[in-house]
Amino acid sequence: MPIRVLIVDDSVFMRSMLKSAMGGIADIEVIGTAMNGNDGLAKIESLKPDVVTLDFEMPGLTGLEVLERVMKKCPMPIVMVSTKTQKGAKVTLDALQLGAVDYVAKPLGEKSATLQSFREDVLNAVRAAAASNRQRIGTREDGVVSANAFKGTPPNVIVAIGISAGGPATLHKFVPAIPQNFPPIVVTQHMPADFTGPFCTRLNDVANVTVKEAETGDELRPGTLHLAPGGRHMKIESHIGRLKVALDDGPKVSGFRPSVDVMFSSLADVAGDRVVAIVMTGMGCDGSVGIKQLKKCGAVTLAQDQASSIVYGMPKAAFETGAVDRQVALRDVPTALHEGIEQLALCIKS
Repeated sequence: MPIRVLIVDDSVFMRSMLKSAMGGIADIEVIGTAMNGNDGLAKIESLKPDVVTLDFEMPGLTGLEVLERVMKKCPMPIVMVSTKTQKGAKVTLDALQLGAVDYVAKPLGEKSATLQSFREDVLNAVRAAAASNRQRIGTREDGVVSANAFKGTPPNVIVAIGISAGGPATLHKFVPAIPQNFPPIVVTQHMPADFTGPFCTRLNDVANVTVKEAETGDELRPGTLHLAPGGRHMKIESHIGRLKVALDDGPKVSGFRPSVDVMFSSLADVAGDRVVAIVMTGMGCDGSVGIKQLKKCGAVTLAQDQASSIVYGMPKAAFETGAVDRQVALRDVPTALHEGIEQLALCIKS
């Protein structure tokens, strides 16, 4: 059965673009369109779509208001359609925290390459939403268990996190449970260029560690989380014994830029036996190649479990490689990372 999609957008042009983007695709069927929030709520009730694409700025009820009502009454997979602006980033992050599964940014031009990229983004987001765990959509509390703080100097270990669809809300839940003196953390989250800066600011407001958008030359230090900037690969390189960030504008890898595989592979080259890596919620298989390379080098490898993942695609693909030591629930991620760090620290001492 195809994925049944309802488009809610006040713009005739955007409704047409979205219909065109999903047209002629065997596994997706647009079953209707709505021209405003109230119309959208009515059609959600009557058509019962599998996935809804929802605009933010509409007359009457805004997209966020529609999202809130849907999540309170009957949570379902929703993909937000936003602008590539600072304002667009803010409301998109609000929507993801309220329960939206994914988002797509409106195209900034009408070049064929731009439109093709938009089409790919729409199809990926709709498929990710359709594959999402409905029991996880809209959940606010997970009772995440805080990791223990390290006594004295933290071990010379790096934590690497690969994450995609469902990631912003997931990171918001467990990063605050990580203590200030944790070893350096590097994160690749699939996200557009204009969104990672505002997301870092928001995450930094609730975290004990310092959260920053990674820049070339950044040194990995304890108590800091480096997030790959949207649209750029983040590699970790060794410079006179120190690990530093190197950004790369190369082609997409495993379907993405930034790519988890690029980050994991670079760590395998320079610090594989000092890495605790985890693949978390997301669609596709990014991270599966890199996790195998890390495991061969002696890293501790983890994957988020199915029950707690919003989209159990990337974690499943990683687990099925046979290179993952164990799967963990979201609530246990901070303690699992801490245990992995202590395990490697013992190996380093011996």
